[in-house]
Amino acid sequence: MEQKNRLIFVVAIVALIAGAMFTSFGRSLFALNTPSVVLPSSSNGTGDVSRPGESEQNYQRVEVTPQTVAGVVATLARPASYYRELTVETFWEGGSSASQVQVWADGAWSHSRQTLPSGVTRHDLTDGETLYYWYEGTQQYAQAPADERSSDLAQHIPTYEAVLELEPEEILSAGYEAHGDLPCILAEVRPAGSRQLQRFWISVDSGLLVSAEAEEAGQVVYRMSAYAPVQSPCPGDASFALPDGTVLHTVET
Repeated sequence: MEQKNRLIFVVAIVALIAGAMFTSFGRSLFALNTPSVVLPSSSNGTGDVSRPGESEQNYQRVEVTPQTVAGVVATLARPASYYRELTVETFWEGGSSASQVQVWADGAWSHSRQTLPSGVTRHDLTDGETLYYWYEGTQQYAQAPADERSSDLAQHIPTYEAVLELEPEEILSAGYEAHGDLPCILAEVRPAGSRQLQRFWISVDSGLLVSAEAEEAGQVVYRMSAYAPVQSPCPGDASFALPDGTVLHTVET
């Protein structure tokens, strides 16, 4: 009887340790094993997430829903070094405007060059702590405090990771679909207190925002799109220098 009680005690201790390990590391393990998303042959707005070319035993099938989209988005990561181009459009009653934006990113550094509707070209250079900005054709520049979202703000694009901060009721719908022929996670949200319905299409290949829209009263008032291929890593000749020639960062090749 004493030996049986001892065995029960040992089993209980093992179970307790296993439970503690799962609680501590379960979220990390899930994040590591959550697969990329590919579109199935049929598109019905929601469905399973899988990794191509692998057997059923080698991946988890994750349905993208308003309840799970934050967890799926949390597994995506932007490239550490890349170059891409995008278009930002603004719409109002009776008119619209568009800006063309080039973005070079390498580590913490980001340099965006955008041609505004007026024809003026603006540069924004930031390392996430300080933002430097100037207009092409001058050696003068200004600077301001920055944070991790300053790069997106300079490009006039939303930071899609904000989805992770929303309450469940603020996420209206989610799924995956091809957007610009790119497989994407789609999240449709309306933040509390906002009049705008916002949509994010996030590439499951690059981890970058492919497109975004903002809608008010049923009318699209904002759109960004970036369907051109992403160049990664960032080209070695990319410039992270101020207009006076001061080099703040160089790309390692």
